[in-house]
Amino acid sequence: MSCSEPLVDAFNRRISYLRLSVTDRCDLRCSYCMPEMMTFLPKKDVLSLEELHKLSLAFIERGITKIRLTGGEPLVRRDVVELIAALGRKLGDGLEELTLTTNGTQLEKFAEPIAAAGVKRINVSLDTMDGELFQQLSRRDRLVQVLKGIAAAKDAGLKVKINTVALKGVNEEEIPFLVEWAHANDHDMTLIEVMPLGEVDGERVDHYLPLTAIRDELEQRWTLEESDYRTGGPSRYVTVRETGGRLGFITPLTNNFCASCNRIRVTATGELYACLGGAEKVDLRAALRSDAPDANLAAALDEAMRIKPERHHFRIGEGEAPAQPRHMSVTGG
Repeated sequence: MSCSEPLVDAFNRRISYLRLSVTDRCDLRCSYCMPEMMTFLPKKDVLSLEELHKLSLAFIERGITKIRLTGGEPLVRRDVVELIAALGRKLGDGLEELTLTTNGTQLEKFAEPIAAAGVKRINVSLDTMDGELFQQLSRRDRLVQVLKGIAAAKDAGLKVKINTVALKGVNEEEIPFLVEWAHANDHDMTLIEVMPLGEVDGERVDHYLPLTAIRDELEQRWTLEESDYRTGGPSRYVTVRETGGRLGFITPLTNNFCASCNRIRVTATGELYACLGGAEKVDLRAALRSDAPDANLAAALDEAMRIKPERHHFRIGEGEAPAQPRHMSVTGG
């Protein structure tokens, strides 16, 4: 196959969206994401910025039009703004959108250079506005820092979407307030079900909250109007008539979104996972570091399209093993 052929999987889905992890490291330790004593990758195993850039260009050549930088926390990677700026130069030249997902702790410092590089919108993970609960969930006292970062992003002209993981018995009572706060500050918001990836301290099922239940509760409070708004990811949106804001739902457990999947994920070590919930992968780092990187990379991407599964098979229950042993921070959030 030509190295410039579009990426199309065995189910005739056109793959146009790359989620590229630049690091597995994070300055928070969110309890549903990773253990307190997380072991991170040796730096020698992580792709260099030059390799991440080369890889991104190869994906753009194959029809990737949207790149989201992830982690871990992407903004803790040294010199990551240089990579963002380099990729920003491809906007309008094959790349239609460059964005990132962040926990917000570093945004006060980086919002302006990110915006200057061509990023228009970002996702910020925020599960609570309660300082004590934030510290309990993230095992770090950084809520004020995050809120300052969100404000800095807005001031820099970035469109912010708040991502909130719905946690039974933890933040479920706070969700209506979070929606009101987000919409009052002109932020879209997306609710996400807990994803069973990687071992964590405790049982995820204890905090699993189906978004069908949350939506039922919100509909007792507000009028939720179906929206055809899409951002290229799995979120399905409604407009809250009373607030005028958009609210998305990501439901990997109650209603998988696989039929229209247009995404692939690449870890910071260069492993391409064809599905978030699957083990199918190809090694792009080996291709990049081989004697024939271009040919081997093209072959690896072709193989990824061949092995991409039709759907994931997430399950959650008492004593149920994670769908995959790797943590979300390894795959890329």
